[in-house]
Amino acid sequence: MKGICNAADRRGFTLVELMIVVAVVAVLAAVGIPKFASLINNSREGATKGGLGSVRSALVVYFGETEGTYPTDELACLAPRYLNEMPTAKIPQHATDSNAVHGDSTSTFVNGSGGWAYANVSSETGWGTFVVNCTKNDSKGIVWSTE
Repeated sequence: MKGICNAADRRGFTLVELMIVVAVVAVLAAVGIPKFASLINNSREGATKGGLGSVRSALVVYFGETEGTYPTDELACLAPRYLNEMPTAKIPQHATDSNAVHGDSTSTFVNGSGGWAYANVSSETGWGTFVVNCTKNDSKGIVWSTE
């Protein structure tokens, strides 16, 4: 029977089939890649906020054990008794990852250079305040240093 195509005679995909597959893959990539980048930023942000909570908890324990005083250094006194190591602040798209602590008075302790900021001047009303050293917004629109 001439004119009827057997499955055995067919050897590959047609150009139209290949173009459809390429188009579907392109659409999936266009949707997936931005979502993937957003997930990475959200995970970095979550890690930073978790580290922020850990250091604040260590500060509360220190405050309780020292009968109402916060450290006046740049938190080196927290390790290893209250905190194994200073966590890394991973601030997406704003600064480099750092575990450095910038200590200063409450009026100047956030300089936006990344890492952490700690108000270590005992004569100031905000003494003991510990925040992320960033003046930009997080994914929810909240300024990092007010978290």
